[in-house]
Amino acid sequence: MSINRRQFLRRAGIVTALGLGGSFVINGVVEAAAEYEPSKQGLVAKHWAMVVDMSKFKTEDDFKRVIQSCVSIHNIPDFGNPKDEIKWIWSDDYEHTFSGGDNEYLTEDFKKLPFMVACNHCENPPCVKACPTGATFKRDDGIVDMDFHRCIGCRFCMGACPFGARSFNYRDPRPFIKKIDPDYPTRTPGVVEKCIFCVERLADGLMPACVEASNGGLIFGDLDDPNSEVRKLVSTKYTIRRKTELGTQPSVYYLVGGAENA
Repeated sequence: MSINRRQFLRRAGIVTALGLGGSFVINGVVEAAAEYEPSKQGLVAKHWAMVVDMSKFKTEDDFKRVIQSCVSIHNIPDFGNPKDEIKWIWSDDYEHTFSGGDNEYLTEDFKKLPFMVACNHCENPPCVKACPTGATFKRDDGIVDMDFHRCIGCRFCMGACPFGARSFNYRDPRPFIKKIDPDYPTRTPGVVEKCIFCVERLADGLMPACVEASNGGLIFGDLDDPNSEVRKLVSTKYTIRRKTELGTQPSVYYLVGGAENA
């Protein structure tokens, strides 16, 4: 990701005002945000998006399997209490998932379900605008990515995100990781983290871990491709998104009725 001189001065000024000057500048040059370079077999898209088919999440184990697949490869700590909890993907009830929106055609049974939630990778992400260092940035393929090394812990992104999709490491997370995956970086105290749609796996030609573990409950693909499964589902089935009234344009859609009828 490149930035112009005006953007550099604005960000450097904000960081200096916070008393954190120099934390992301080396020899007067702003580091480019970290990105995984795709291999020859890497998966690419113009706009990555996800469809959540809640008809495939029937038991608590269905949720746990998907959540654990993410936890195990991304070195997500387990502090053992909700106060310090770090969440990339988790389950929540209807009221918290779709608060503020009125989906009048949904059945009462549907509203009683737990829902799989994560970062929505919005088309208009307020978190990106709020981040003073570029630690949170939107890729050309629509993924809202994180560069943990550039995070200064200001938590502006957390205040800007209307979905509660970001977690802050108040404590050192490393002692609370059950088994460290050496292929993915661990974090430090004072760093924000969230779901990144497994950009490191996409670069190697693999689907996100949660998608592989979901048994068809999470459908992932290029929303701009008319032939992709996600595009067909969004175009032909009744789907809902979280807090659309805010104008962030989430890239995660919830399928009402099940994908088996697509």
